[in-house]
Amino acid sequence: MNNTVTPPYDFATHIDRRQHPTKKWQQYAADVLPLWVADMDFVSPPPIIDVLARRVDHGVFGYGDVAASLREALCRWSRDHYDWAIEPDWQLWIPGVVPALNLAALAFSEPGDGILTATPIYPPFLSVAENTGREAQQVALAEPSADGEPWTLDLDRLEASIQPNTRVLLWCHPHNPTGRVWTPVELAGLASLAVRHDLVIVSDELHCDLILDAERSHRPLGQLHPELAERLVTLWAPSKTFNIAGLSCACAVIADERLRERFQRAGAGLMPGVNVLGLEAALAAYTACEPWRQALLDELGGNLALVERYVSRWPGVTLSPPQATYLAWLDFRHSGLGDSPQNHLLEAARVALSDGQAFGAPGFVRLNFGMPRTWLEEALTRLDGGLSPESHKV
Repeated sequence: MNNTVTPPYDFATHIDRRQHPTKKWQQYAADVLPLWVADMDFVSPPPIIDVLARRVDHGVFGYGDVAASLREALCRWSRDHYDWAIEPDWQLWIPGVVPALNLAALAFSEPGDGILTATPIYPPFLSVAENTGREAQQVALAEPSADGEPWTLDLDRLEASIQPNTRVLLWCHPHNPTGRVWTPVELAGLASLAVRHDLVIVSDELHCDLILDAERSHRPLGQLHPELAERLVTLWAPSKTFNIAGLSCACAVIADERLRERFQRAGAGLMPGVNVLGLEAALAAYTACEPWRQALLDELGGNLALVERYVSRWPGVTLSPPQATYLAWLDFRHSGLGDSPQNHLLEAARVALSDGQAFGAPGFVRLNFGMPRTWLEEALTRLDGGLSPESHKV
């Protein structure tokens, strides 16, 4: 752990993101506060901004390549943070995790084969089968219990969902949208099922650097279960943690050479090279931004506490606190607002939230709390008003 004094990073300034075309802020009218798509409204870490400025000053933006220093940086990050000894040649740098999900379906299954995932889940998971001509297969996670147990993986239910044609399991670890950090016991059961049923696991570990619960830690599936090497693709990226999603830079970590070659062949002519600025930003993220990340985690912890205080007084709304991510998964099924509560809240409160139906869970919404606290408090205050009995008449 870095013991140097953390600089006073800026997590408070309101950045006008509408001055550039921006998915998050231009999806809705100007009076709407957007707490939906999963990018943060914080300024990216200063070392990333500095390295990008130097790269822009260079003035040439031709085809790039992955530097050996970046491969080594990810190896060090993996070793130092997760005790997982990965190798430089295991890394296939790609322009995003979502393309990699679809590419994995093409690489490790045939048309008509089954692609299995656990719901609720980040919406692009649910479109992979349709995109690639495969069969969509789903299994529901076990919901939080009345005594406070979080969302869990029901291994019996998972095994019952595996069909003779199931070839690929798309897994999210830590989980988006529930924020679960899966336990070693859950992951051991998952690994055993994958071996027994000869499945390839694509493990999206995009949020692994955003653990909020001090009693939890991320354990990469590949680190816990090296026996999965011949059937495991791990997807990593600095995009969510360091707020650089628009720079389109991610990495597929694949230990097995044959699996790696299949993944590469499936992307031939389809997968473009990685953004040259994204590669620079990734290197800075993994070598110079750990103090900023620690400060971010403190800020997100405070934001989550604020969300929990507000949710506790909303009638019929519950939250199983996320152990990771900057995303709160709210259950509105007993709020009286129907299967699409976000529509009511958009009109009554002028706050945009993600629709649970897109995640396979009608009646839920996802709230992004990765934003300056004053903005977040304004949004939560608006939601307070939107959930008043009078607002139900809107």
